[in-house]
Amino acid sequence: MASYRTIVVGTDGSPSSFRAVTSAASLAAATGATLILACAYAPMRERERSAAADALGELSYKVSGSTPADDALRAAREHAVAAGARTIELAAEEGDAVDVLVSLAGRREADLLVIGNRGLNSLAGRLLGSVPSSVSQRAGCDVLIVHTTSGR
Repeated sequence: MASYRTIVVGTDGSPSSFRAVTSAASLAAATGATLILACAYAPMRERERSAAADALGELSYKVSGSTPADDALRAAREHAVAAGARTIELAAEEGDAVDVLVSLAGRREADLLVIGNRGLNSLAGRLLGSVPSSVSQRAGCDVLIVHTTSGR
């Protein structure tokens, strides 16, 4: 097995993405690697932000900016710690998931990029391309696609 120093794993806060986080964290624990938990987010348009503010009142901060991504990363950190990862960094970045993951892995000189398989077996994924497929084609490092869904 290769000795990984920096592992990036993508999460969107979903249960399936937490399975990828757990796998990446186990590898980080076994190799002593730094684990970077990454979450991409799209900025909310002003009209959507105003509607959310009106509907949610003082809780509107929960759906604006990077707050949902930050929440997903905090939850992912709990999974990573439980799986034994010791050095964990969080990265919430604005942009498309594929672009964010590939760019972050490149900037941080990651040895491994871990992602779940969600979307690989769907019709939309086959026709339009999925995040795992696109990441595996564009990443400049090893890519581990973790089986996180049933594929049905």
